[in-house]
Amino acid sequence: MNMLKKGDIVLIGIIGVAIVISSAFVLQYKRGDSGTHKIAVIKVKDKVVKSIDLSSVTEPQRIEISGKYNQVVLVEKGRIRFVEAECPDKVCVNTGWLYDKGDMAVCIPNNTMIKIEGQSSKVDIVTH
Repeated sequence: MNMLKKGDIVLIGIIGVAIVISSAFVLQYKRGDSGTHKIAVIKVKDKVVKSIDLSSVTEPQRIEISGKYNQVVLVEKGRIRFVEAECPDKVCVNTGWLYDKGDMAVCIPNNTMIKIEGQSSKVDIVTH
């Protein structure tokens, strides 16, 4: 029977604490502050082709992206996703819905990316 040594227990404890701390930082980053709008940014070959404030979407939108492989992006209030793609692996479609700040879906064969970013709605400077 192998018993854990004191050093093993300390190492497991350190790893556990690191996981808890990093999880807290990720949750805080994704949550952002309450004054942040979620902006979905669609890029093709590192060029922004569309930015959408997901909180202001009232009707579902279909966005067609042409390229080496054609794709369709679906936008609904508070969320966005690739719904169709002609690329061979369909990883972008299988990623599913993006909801939170920091969520991302990428189609490497078509050089296309959707990322949700935050934009503060608070005023930073008061002007007269």
